[in-house]
Amino acid sequence: MAPRKKIATKSETPFNFEQNLSELEQLVERMENEELPLEDSLKKFEQGIQLIRSCQNALTEAEQKVEILTKEGLQPFNPS
Repeated sequence: MAPRKKIATKSETPFNFEQNLSELEQLVERMENEELPLEDSLKKFEQGIQLIRSCQNALTEAEQKVEILTKEGLQPFNPS
């Protein structure tokens, strides 16, 4: 059975894409520059995968919102 998607409650902080992306970049940098024991590397890898999935979900949701808006006759902002 697939894990259920966690629903944010008012007590939780809202998802911050930029903060999560920055955390992922820092995590990758630490993994590349430090010699870590295998167990620590695996934990950091797992954290990275969770961050990637969260960011991908946020991007997918944003893309779907833009698609809905453009189907409704609204055009996305296009600075010239």
